[in-house]
Amino acid sequence: MATDYDTPRKTDDELAEDSLEELKARRTDPTSAVVEVDEAEAAEAFELPGADLSNEELSVRVLPRQADEFTCSRCFLVHHRSQLAREVGGQPICRECAA
Repeated sequence: MATDYDTPRKTDDELAEDSLEELKARRTDPTSAVVEVDEAEAAEAFELPGADLSNEELSVRVLPRQADEFTCSRCFLVHHRSQLAREVGGQPICRECAA
């Protein structure tokens, strides 16, 4: 069933005056459960990859790498020593990258 989005929408007063038969018909209509999402409103919540974040301040405490941690030579993430899979040429590789 096609929907004409250019037709005027009902006001709150008109919605309150709907007949009981119309409301019962909507309840059995499978398309009546579709939720309309305002795409413009939803898009405002997303940050774009090139967004200007120069006014933002760092809100987390960054700790230096601890003695029992290593930096993977492939993914460059800091892992605990228990995640060390092997070393290739003296370069540590984590379990995720070794798999």
